[in-house]
Amino acid sequence: MNRSLPLVRLLERRARALRRHLAAAVAGKESGVHQARVASRRLREALPVLTAGLAHTKGGKARRKVARLTAALGEVRELDVTLLVIDELSERANVPATALSEVRAQVIEDREERRQAMLKRLEHVDTAKLDRRLHAVKHALMQAQPGRHGWRAALAARTARRARRLADAIDEAGQIYAAQALHEVRIAAKKLRYALEIANDSGAASCADAVRALKRVQDTLGRLHDLQILQHYVAAVGAAPRRRRTTPDAALAALSRFVEDECRLLHGRYVAALPALAGVVEIARRDVPARLTARRSARAVKMTLAARRRAAGGRA
Repeated sequence: MNRSLPLVRLLERRARALRRHLAAAVAGKESGVHQARVASRRLREALPVLTAGLAHTKGGKARRKVARLTAALGEVRELDVTLLVIDELSERANVPATALSEVRAQVIEDREERRQAMLKRLEHVDTAKLDRRLHAVKHALMQAQPGRHGWRAALAARTARRARRLADAIDEAGQIYAAQALHEVRIAAKKLRYALEIANDSGAASCADAVRALKRVQDTLGRLHDLQILQHYVAAVGAAPRRRRTTPDAALAALSRFVEDECRLLHGRYVAALPALAGVVEIARRDVPARLTARRSARAVKMTLAARRRAAGGRA
């Protein structure tokens, strides 16, 4: 059996997901933009791991092209989510409808501008060339020799590094409600989750529980970030000259207070999850890398012993 087949399948799954969701994003589907961006990040995280120690993969070029896709999709995704949050809040009786309506109009206007910019940027991304780069990576994986493919060590180092970054971000954020510091925690948690997904999906080191725990924290902080973007738009509408808007100051102030209360509630949920999150960080720093490198070391010892036996047989 080719030991690289699980890695080939992992690459193919991520590449297919990107193609499928990218087509939906270009077609104008809101969920397509978000899913395409997630798929691009998963693929970006996997490429340097899969190509570690291999020659002629063109993995670096593929990763740069995927990064361009991620960047092109980013700003539109944020406003798609903001519109979803507004739609959700509009169903609540205690949220001022007039304020939400005017904020929605501003978000829609900005979203359309960003969508046009996104489509122009996507025109400059040669997806056919990206497919060829990914095919080169697949071919290199199929031809990889176990002793020369350093993907386990690369993933172990990457996971430990991502875990340390998350630990630092958690320490820097502390338990104070500070938007930028919490945003850094969210980004660090997301990057660690993508690394652990590679370990789990490849079968190299089972860590599904840790992935789920990170997903819960990421969802909490993601929702918090989405509300903060909405808060920014509420402030922007409020700062506009009164002759250009129909919403009373009192309605905008009430909406701002409501969003702020929701943010504080989510921050409290994050603080309550910190002990569990610290446990996940410890697993990612020590346990997962140890399992990745231990299996590799055991295989290396086995190959060395086999080589010695063959050499001894030849001398006899």
